[in-house]
Amino acid sequence: MSEAIKADQPQAGETVRRESVRAAAEQHAAKHRRLLRSPRDGKWLSATMLPFFLLRPPSGFGVIETSGRKTGKLRRKCVRVIRRGDVAYLVQLRPPEVALRNPAALSGWLLNIRANPNVKLRMRGGTFSGVARELSDPSELAEAREAFCDTVHLFDYGECDLHLRGLPSRAKIKELHRYWFDTGVPLLVELNS
Repeated sequence: MSEAIKADQPQAGETVRRESVRAAAEQHAAKHRRLLRSPRDGKWLSATMLPFFLLRPPSGFGVIETSGRKTGKLRRKCVRVIRRGDVAYLVQLRPPEVALRNPAALSGWLLNIRANPNVKLRMRGGTFSGVARELSDPSELAEAREAFCDTVHLFDYGECDLHLRGLPSRAKIKELHRYWFDTGVPLLVELNS
């Protein structure tokens, strides 16, 4: 088999991961509003929030700045970010509509990080430079999951209302964050002092 064909085929672990993402999306799809049905919808939502988040990001949220992998231009994206000391945790999300069609979907900002991991994060407390990396170590993943999923801020109630059907509650917010963490791509940004 040629190298090009091998490169296009997912590894066994990747196939299992894609199937678990698809299964979680099927399980959760009925609970979610159909707000984000495509990556374009996510871009639109982020662009709408960006001016406000640049002025003063709400607790638990921020703006990540990456360098475009093709153009080198500055790219900004609104993200949920949880800071713990000198590290910040964030997740590239896969809403159910996207995860059902393509459980391996990657956002442009994550591809930019893969090409150049040096980022800036604007969040409560200022703007920080740092180096981002995807998490794979089980102990780091457990720490990131606890920080990302169990932290609830006031703005999360509005976010939950946008994404889930019914009235937002602390339990529903945590469930939404667990869905995102378990189906998304968790990242850690080591912040420079």
